[in-house]
Amino acid sequence: MNNIIKEITPLTQNDCFTIFSRVKKDFDFPLHFHEEYELNLILNAPGAKRIVGDNVEEIADMELVLVGPNLSHVWTTHNCTSEEITEVTIQWHKDLFDDKMLRRNQLSFIRKMFERSVRGILFPKETIEMVYKRILDINQLQGFDSVLELMSILHDLSSSKSMRVLSDATFNNDQVLNYNSRRIDKAFEFMNANFNKPITLKDLSKLVSMTEVSFSRFIKKRTGNTFIDSLNEIRLGHATRMLIETTHSVSEISYKCGFNNISNFNRLFKKKKHCTPKEFRENFSGTRIFI
Repeated sequence: MNNIIKEITPLTQNDCFTIFSRVKKDFDFPLHFHEEYELNLILNAPGAKRIVGDNVEEIADMELVLVGPNLSHVWTTHNCTSEEITEVTIQWHKDLFDDKMLRRNQLSFIRKMFERSVRGILFPKETIEMVYKRILDINQLQGFDSVLELMSILHDLSSSKSMRVLSDATFNNDQVLNYNSRRIDKAFEFMNANFNKPITLKDLSKLVSMTEVSFSRFIKKRTGNTFIDSLNEIRLGHATRMLIETTHSVSEISYKCGFNNISNFNRLFKKKKHCTPKEFRENFSGTRIFI
């Protein structure tokens, strides 16, 4: 549990959110964090263990948790003996709901809930019983209707009277990096738009009007990652999505995502995902929908 990995989600800047539904026998994903918000519904898994930040608890038969950006979390099988665990995970970009929008009176409860979610929020059973069927059914909606339903569910959750914050206020979340910078935003926008093409440090430095040395230091200081690490994470995010959505070979996906060396792609993928691209595709079970 000392090794916390950063999950690279398959969400792109063109998506609003993704829903991942599956029925399984155990929990096998390692302790991790990611930049997106995550709403996790778990049914029929009494005895499993939840770790969110510095909070560790055994869960009941119904579980609904909102995890904020960059907060470490994991569910483990622990004492759960269920053969049919239902898990629905909804992830969305942290900027899906603009801060100015959330400051409107009608959305103030959602804003406050998001602010508390940086420590993780557990919702009471009565709240779960009120919304869980809607969460299970949201993948049957399409387009704008599904976005409206997500907002409606979040609104109902935000008015829950007995939500409980999980992680202690003093917990030090080292993964949080607030890099409010137009230069960084511009660089990441360029990398996301051109991930399948050759991109150099020189290209980005010129784009943001900095020298290569200065920009290299700047991106490391603001994001905690080097330029090449940031680019690889973006490319791997697109690769995981292609592994889920397409029947392209691993080699094709590697080249389509800007990796010109299949061995390097496999090595980086295994380092980040703890499995090979082939194993990721073979082990993938359930339904993933992008909205």
